[in-house]
Order: sequence, then structure tokens, then C-alpha cells
Amino acid sequence: MFKSDIASPHITRRAFFIAAGATAAAAVFTLRKNIVYAAAPPKEVKIVQFTPAGQRGDVVTLPVVVKSDADWKSQLSRDAYEVTRHAGTEQPYSGQYWNLHDKGIYHCICCNIPLFNSDTKFESGTGWPSFWQPIAKENVRESNDLSLGVLRTAVNCRLCDAHLGHVFDDGPQPTGLRYCMNSVSLKFAKLA
Repeated sequence: MFKSDIASPHITRRAFFIAAGATAAAAVFTLRKNIVYAAAPPKEVKIVQFTPAGQRGDVVTLPVVVKSDADWKSQLSRDAYEVTRHAGTEQPYSGQYWNLHDKGIYHCICCNIPLFNSDTKFESGTGWPSFWQPIAKENVRESNDLSLGVLRTAVNCRLCDAHLGHVFDDGPQPTGLRYCMNSVSLKFAKLA
């Protein structure tokens, strides 16, 4: 028998498990993109109403707003659709509200519930409208977002699930929070 000058391929157990894990993760990621989730039946949520003057009103129970993609596309601009329905992000300094200093209430572009009061808006230097708290905690929903490979907290409208932006813990007092929102997800109503 002759001894070969070519080294035999030898895979360590660690390399095998790393390769197998990477292959499994890639398969799950590919399959996950192709899964179609059945729509859950509409549910109800509690929302705080506000007067046109910005005064807190009653807490009401409303059915969650559910629409087809075609309905959202016909209602929203292309940019608003991509941000609110597909968790996109507008370019910094491109939105109409990042530098707005008028007194008023910021509503959801999709369902019109009040989300933020201009009294809590501050200049964050990020190019997006930023607030240190929502107008009512009941009107927004926060969830974990790992889409960029780091843990962030996404902020959505509680009534229609529109993606609004993210909240970070580098804001001013009294909350220390920065609700960094996309202008295209909001509709401003000026206070008289």
C-alpha cells in the first residue's frame, strides 16, 4: 500500500456541529420567509380618546382595524405603506415632522388615533420626530425587534398595528426615553 501525499479531509466534531447549525439556521430563515400566517379573528383593544384640544377623554374598547394589503395601498402613500405595513424606515431629515415645532397632536396615519402630543416632542438630532412619551401608553404597543441583529423596541399603533418607529433609552427627563418615529406614519393636527 502506498501512503498518499494528499492529506485526507478530516472534519472535527466542532466544525461539523457549527456547519450543521449554520445550515439549519439558513433553512429555518428561508422557510420562515415563505410561511403564510392565517389571520387571527379581529379582537378588541382599549384606547384613550382625546378631544381636538388635546384633553384626555374616555378609555374606550374598539375592534382592531384589519384591512387587506390592497386597502392599505389605496389609503396610504407608497412610503407610508412601506413604513407602517412593512416596518420600513424613512430617510433621516426627509420627513415633514422632524423639524415641526407647532403645538398639536400627532395621530396614526392609518387609523387616526392620537399617539403623541407636541408638548413631549424634543430635538433629538436624529432627523426623525422624537418624543419622550406617548400621549397615552394604551394607544401604542411595544415589542422586541431583532431585524437588524440587535435587540430594539419597536413601537406600533395599538388599534391598527401600524409600525411607527422605535423607542430608545437615551431621551431627556422626565422619562429618559426617545420615541423615534417616522414622519410618514403620523398625521399632525394643529391645536387652535
